[in-house]
Amino acid sequence: MRRLFGTSGIRGVVNEDLTPELFLDMGLTLATQLGNSGIVVVGKDPRTSSEMLESALISGLISGGCDVIRLGVVPTPVVGFAVRSLGASAGAMITASHNPPEYNGLKFWDSKGMAYSPALEEEVEELYFRRRTKPVAWDEIGKVEEVDVLPRYLEEITRSVSLKKGYTVVLDCGNGAGAIVTPHLLRRLGCKVITINSQLDGHFPGRGLEPTPENLQELCGVIRSVGADIGLAHDGDADRIAAVDERGRVAEPDKLLALMAAHQVRKKGDTVVTTVDASNVVDESVKAKGGKVVRTKVGDVNVASEVKKRGAIFGGEPSGAWIFPHVHLAPDGPLAAAKILELLSSTGKTLSELLDALPTYPTLRERIACPNEKKTSAMKKFEALATKEFRDVADVLTIDGIRLSLRDGGWLLVRPSGTEPYIRITAEGRTPKRAEEMLNSAVGILKKIIEHKARS
Repeated sequence: MRRLFGTSGIRGVVNEDLTPELFLDMGLTLATQLGNSGIVVVGKDPRTSSEMLESALISGLISGGCDVIRLGVVPTPVVGFAVRSLGASAGAMITASHNPPEYNGLKFWDSKGMAYSPALEEEVEELYFRRRTKPVAWDEIGKVEEVDVLPRYLEEITRSVSLKKGYTVVLDCGNGAGAIVTPHLLRRLGCKVITINSQLDGHFPGRGLEPTPENLQELCGVIRSVGADIGLAHDGDADRIAAVDERGRVAEPDKLLALMAAHQVRKKGDTVVTTVDASNVVDESVKAKGGKVVRTKVGDVNVASEVKKRGAIFGGEPSGAWIFPHVHLAPDGPLAAAKILELLSSTGKTLSELLDALPTYPTLRERIACPNEKKTSAMKKFEALATKEFRDVADVLTIDGIRLSLRDGGWLLVRPSGTEPYIRITAEGRTPKRAEEMLNSAVGILKKIIEHKARS
């Protein structure tokens, strides 16, 4: 079990959980894992702590014999792109994505430009906790070079998208790294771009970093006031995308994912990868185009791994982390923004028309407190009891928690949190009443299990 890495790298509060000393050690550990040689690409988001942590990380890397290519402030997908484009051995991105400004984090990338797999992260942890790191002699210390890879990235992304017309776009980068890429990309594609919260600021004063409906109300208002065709938004490191239609409504994440996934299907049998927590609207939209859906664990690295394994044409999470493997295997917010415009262009429809054509399935969520040490036994007991409680189960997935697909078209997902002492429950039904029934049943079962364990 990993002790440092979560579903998307290492994250924590700066100078509490995350210190320069940790980043120095992580740099040396990565260099040791790479055989004390090779090139590592390093990028960062604009958080106030990123420069401090970058200096520590690079010191560790060069002390371990690796050369470093410093990219400066860039979106996370640019690091994945740069690893492959520059022929590097690995990549490191300093970011906490959508977490508040007091947080930061670290995410590693392999030589193919894909986020480190859990197996590789376990290797890093093994070296780190067992103190098996290895610095090199003074005359073998690595060197540092600064490279501006953004022109090459913009050129490749521009070539991968085709628009028949330009659009008026309001873009909200949340004061994050997307501000130095996405406005330029969309203007290259012939769009008129109006930006808000698009000056770099490590305090992120504009809005909360996660592009949720409550954080995008300013964007919704600007779209309505200027009569824009669409609004687009990123999180802090621009590996996610969110969209607002021309009427000022935030697109439901699952519906937006379904539209893009179906649009990527070109022929019968094309495979799309998504996670266990995605709505059935994704399956229905993809199957209507002749494609098939494969589900995997939550987390973009799991999606990327499955995309690679299956030769899939697209992978995505409801969070807005989308992977277009014909370009690269990193979740890419700027590319996703351009692809949404390409979807509008190719269909000739507005985003509201496309979204309103899809069914809406009510989804409810709840979380139940559960000590970390009791999660495994609670989940085993829940699986045994749930198959008796829900008599119309059509399929059971246990790759990430327990997902019960029911014959009436609904589904229930119960999975332990990887970062907090909770078990999370998601229920989707064809009607609000059915979703509520499933959620209440699952909550009741879990509470009985956990209360019984607390007494015993």
